[in-house]
Amino acid sequence: MLDALLVIVGPTGVGKSEVAVDLVGRLRAEIISCDSRQIYREMDIGTAKSSPEVRKKAFHHLIDIASPREVFSAAEFKRRAEPIIKRVQKKNRLPLLVGGSGLYIRAVVDGIFVGPGRDQDLRARLREKEEREGRGSLYQELKRVDPAAASHLHCHDERRVIRALEVYYLSGRPISSYQRQPPYSPLPSTVMVGLRMERRALYQLINRRVDAMMEEGLVEEVEGLLDKGYDQDLPSMQGLGYRQIVGYLKGKYSREEAVRLTKRDTRIFAKHQLSWFNKDSRIIWLDREKFPTPGEASQKIVEILLQKLPKVRELIHSSQD
Repeated sequence: MLDALLVIVGPTGVGKSEVAVDLVGRLRAEIISCDSRQIYREMDIGTAKSSPEVRKKAFHHLIDIASPREVFSAAEFKRRAEPIIKRVQKKNRLPLLVGGSGLYIRAVVDGIFVGPGRDQDLRARLREKEEREGRGSLYQELKRVDPAAASHLHCHDERRVIRALEVYYLSGRPISSYQRQPPYSPLPSTVMVGLRMERRALYQLINRRVDAMMEEGLVEEVEGLLDKGYDQDLPSMQGLGYRQIVGYLKGKYSREEAVRLTKRDTRIFAKHQLSWFNKDSRIIWLDREKFPTPGEASQKIVEILLQKLPKVRELIHSSQD
């Protein structure tokens, strides 16, 4: 059994999935998607899932594993991912943990803190406060009591903002203090590679990606979810693209404004992702300007793997030797 793990991270739109698929053509490996939105069934366009054809070529674990009605946590993701990693390793293959969900990556690689449990009454009071004082008020409160945690969260990520406030009020300690504790069970033989590109180029890619989603039928996808009874306040429906399109469908603003908001919020999210990953000194960064094609990037990753984990050589397909 090869006890190794490759983690590929980076902001949305940078091409992580394409590079991972190319890697599967070079190594005996399997992809484990680490995306907090792609876990949901029936949500394909807005989450930018790889096409069925691509997934036939390179199987992706942990996609379409939950109903949009489910509330999915980093702890649950860790519980699902760990046995898959072990199964892949036992087959003498390399698990590729690929995605931009920083908290999910941390949960798998480093373990996750054990904080106070849920308090439904407190959560209800916090949601009522958000409704009473306006959207974003809880985020401003979190910035006051735990600015470190707030810096890692999007201002509209209500579920995680509420959890951070819940931990603070129940334990008297900011959630960031738990997260700074040393990992209790880091996975051995882990190599972490990050993909990034110049910010203007990334933002242009994000804008084009949103336009493509609209052409592919994002509005119809969201409309269908609402017609099936999925409440707009579900965590799954608060994802990028979905909440903005819901606003358009509810008559709050025009289709053009929904597109503008989706592009803006996705760019902000990408900036937050980079800030999160930049704090992890273990990540070896590849600039996409230097490795513009998936093949060039994946070949460089193979070279990094061989340098860090020489035993990975046995996984290289014979045609790549």
